Parts: sequence; C-alpha cells; structure tokens
Amino acid sequence: MNFLPRANSQAGTSNDAAPASGSEYQVFLSFRGPDTRHGFTDFLYNDLSDVGVRVFRDDDELRIGELISDNLLSAINNSIIYIPIFSQTYASSKWCLWELAHIVDNVSKSEDEKCIFPIFLDVGPDDVKLKTQIYSNALLEHERKFPNEVEAWRAALAAVGKIKGLNVTSSQAAIVKLVVEEVLKKLKIKQKSVTEYLVGFDDRIKELTKFLDVNHDDVRLIGIYGMGGIGKTTIAKVVFNKLCSHFGKCCSFLDDVRERSNKEGIVSLQKQLLVDIGCSGTVGDINNSEEGMRRIRETFKNKKVLVVLDDVDKKELIKNLIGNSKLYRGSRIIITTRNTNVLEVEGFKGETQQYEMLKMDAGPALQLFCRHAFSGDFPSDDYRWLSKRIVSTTGGLPLAIQVIGSLLKGKHQEIWEETLEKLRNVPAKEILEKLRISYDDLEEHQKQIFLDIACFFVNENKTNTIYMWTDCQFYPKGGIQVLSDRCLIKILDDDKFWMHDQLIALGRQIVREDSPNDPEKHSRLWIAKEALQIIGTKSLDFKDDSKAWDLIKVNYMF
Repeated sequence: MNFLPRANSQAGTSNDAAPASGSEYQVFLSFRGPDTRHGFTDFLYNDLSDVGVRVFRDDDELRIGELISDNLLSAINNSIIYIPIFSQTYASSKWCLWELAHIVDNVSKSEDEKCIFPIFLDVGPDDVKLKTQIYSNALLEHERKFPNEVEAWRAALAAVGKIKGLNVTSSQAAIVKLVVEEVLKKLKIKQKSVTEYLVGFDDRIKELTKFLDVNHDDVRLIGIYGMGGIGKTTIAKVVFNKLCSHFGKCCSFLDDVRERSNKEGIVSLQKQLLVDIGCSGTVGDINNSEEGMRRIRETFKNKKVLVVLDDVDKKELIKNLIGNSKLYRGSRIIITTRNTNVLEVEGFKGETQQYEMLKMDAGPALQLFCRHAFSGDFPSDDYRWLSKRIVSTTGGLPLAIQVIGSLLKGKHQEIWEETLEKLRNVPAKEILEKLRISYDDLEEHQKQIFLDIACFFVNENKTNTIYMWTDCQFYPKGGIQVLSDRCLIKILDDDKFWMHDQLIALGRQIVREDSPNDPEKHSRLWIAKEALQIIGTKSLDFKDDSKAWDLIKVNYMF
C-alpha cells in the first residue's frame, strides 16, 4: 500500500467528525453518499474513530444549498490523509469532484507529509483514469452545466487514478482493518495492543470517555479500580487508544507499574515517562527519583499530556510519577489499581473521579466464553448447559473466562464435565486455583516455559529466550504457541512477552510451593536483592535495582 507523499495539519470543524481537540482533523473521507454511506464508509469512519483518529466525513447528499462552507474548506486544507472512496456514481456528484480537485491541488502545494490514499469500490483504476465510460459519461454530463470546472475535475481523476490504493474485491472488513493499520502507521499514533475479543465494554468505555472529555481544557484524573483480572488494564488501553491522537506525541502508557517499580526501580519508569511524552532534554543524567520528579514537573507544566499508570499499589508511585506537578490545561491522567486508597493523589489540582470495574453480567460472560471455546458468540446445543455452568463458576472474571474457555476449545465433553467438577471444588474467591487448572493441563516443558516467563521474561523480547529453551529441549516455538492459544501469554507487536499479573502471581506461587520459606531451594529467583544474597554477590554496590536485575538475568539465568 503506497501513500502519495506530502503535509501537516491545523483544521476544520464538522458536525459529522470524530471529536477533535482544537478542531483539528487528520483524515478526510470523500465519498458518494448513496453508494457507500451505510456500508463501507460507515465501517471505515467508525473503525478510525474507535482508534482515536480524528475524521472528517463529508456526505454530498446531506448538503444544503450550493455554497462550499468554510468548515469543509478548512477540513480539506488542514487534514493530513485524504481517502477518496471511488464508487459507481462518485463522478456523477459535482461535490465529490470539487473535493477531489481541491484535495489534489492542496497536496501538490504542500511541503509536508500530506497524502492521498484511494479506495476503489466497485470500480477500478482505469475507470477513474477515464479509460472506460463509467466516469467519462458522468464528466460529459457535467460539461453542460460546469464547462469551466470539468477540465480540472478530469485532471484530478487522472492524477489520483495513478496512485496505488486498494481495490475492494474481498471482505470489506479485512480492507477496512488494513486501511486503519496504514493510517495509524502514517500518523505515528501510539496504540496499545488490545484483545480482539472485547465483550461488554461499550457502555463502560462511553462512561469513561465522557468524563475524560478531551474538548474541555481543565485537568482531569480518573482512577479505575477493581480486583485483579476484572479488565482494568484492558479498558484503560481502549480509552488510551481512543484519546491519544488528541495529545500528539505527549502520551505515555506505563504498564505494570507495581511489578516494574519493584524490578527496575522508579527511576527507570520516570525516564520512560519523559521519553514517551517527548521530553526535550536528555534523561540519561537522572540518577535518583528526586531528580526525576523535578524533570517531570518542569515538563508537565508546559505540555498537555495523556498518561496512564497501570496497576499502581502505592501512593508513593503516583507521587514519584505525577504528584506535586502542576499539569498543563487539558491534561488527562488514568490510574488503574486494586486499592482505592492510592487514588488520593497528593497535590493534584483538577477534577477527579473513581470508577469501579464490576464483574461481567451472565450474558456477556457467556458470549466471551463462547468466543474462546467455540470461536463464535453462542455455544453448540450439546455444550449449552455445560457452558453456562462453567461460566457461573468464574465469578464474572474476564481473565478466568478467557483462560478456561481457551483450555476447553476442541476438547471432548467428558473433559468439560471433569473441568466443571474441578471448578466447583475451588472456593469462589480462589481465583489463582481456578487459573491453575489450565496450567496443570500443560505438558512439562510447556510448564517450564510458563514459569520462566512469569518469573523473568514479562516485557522481554522472546528471541533470546527461544535459544535458551531450545538448549533445554523445551521445544519453545510449539510451547509458546500453546501458551498463547490458551490465553496464558500474549506476544506483543514488538515481539515481547505479556502476561496478566494474576498469571504472574500464579507462576510465582507455584515456584514457592515446594519450600515457601527457603528461597535457596526455589527453582527460580526473581527478586534482585534476594537473588544477589543467595548467589554470593551481596557485597557489590549498585545504585539501583535495575542494574542488579540485569546482573541476575545475565549471570543467573544464562
């Protein structure tokens, strides 16, 4: 897929555009309403809006009068990506042709990174280049009423017809997904990877985005709280994806703050936060948390930021990352936690709200289970009763529903019945024991890979670990695939491992079981200071835990 290079933006306004901060648009859709309004264009508009792209959608059939509005001109002039959707009657609309000519002229004069990306829907490039009668005849009709404009319209069609775009000849959903990916890549929007099976989140997302309303220039903080595995991180990622385009480069999503602060140290997190939001100064000279806080304060008072602190368990972490900072107007902070006490942020000046993530209702819970167990929204008749009973044992916890559904996919009914019996024998509050049923079903080498990831390799690239596991004869490629299929791990876009914190806790609990009070007998050591004591390097002087952790990974694991 090729973009025609050229522009940066400033913006227009429209009643039919994704909410925009500062009335700024990124994508302009040009289309013929009767052909695509309720089909392809609608799907593309909604999917782009859902990932936070600010879209102007102009419908020629909904116009009143003969004049071009200032809003439309501004939207064209200031958008970055133009997507004309060529359909059977596109050329019969003088509005569409006027837009296209203005777009081509705008891109040709731009010195920046603007581009045109055509979609050919029920027509081909030759039709647009006027080599067939479909568009040629439409131009002849226009020539009677608009003789002065037609020549420019012909030139615009010919120019855009030469640009490589996409022919919609297969699944429209697949094409829309591809266009969205290319737009995000072109705009360099920071997106967090989210599960494809989002069920029961729509109303919650609307509530959160309504409170965080980016069109207001006050400062707002929302704390999302609830038990582990309830979906706090997932919904925070979805909201982040929807809002991040309104903040340019000034966005940061700090994953697993609790875990990483223990493993890497708070200074490492402060540095990542500053780099994420485009801190102009270097961060290499930050040696302690006080210096990190000072640099964050200086940066936050001059930049409108969107920051997510995921899985925070101590007030001190918030203080070190955003506390005591006078945030620039329009900034938004999202915190996920299991403990509401940490949400009393010292020195925060702005509107705050707490949002509780509740367990899933029976209907959405069953639907989520079916998507993992059957790859559909409903159970087969033979498994309907069993599916409902198994879902009822999960306590409406999305993580448990996903893991158990993935475990049972493709298995015989007697295995389902046996699993239901195991789940019934586990107290409702013992979430880790429910998740352990899936662990117990793994082969031995798959268990070892699971435990290694839980103890050492979350947020680590999989390449080096594959070499290690191959030498250990753990057959890692197949093992990693099994763990991924069972929803026990995910491989992120940057080839790093991700594991839910409840599953991390499960893996470490399993390691501790043989000798709970004697770490020397554990098969794995993941706490840096504890490991240093045991392997006899306690006397070494480290300025922070992250250096100690690097030593453990190099000398102890490998």
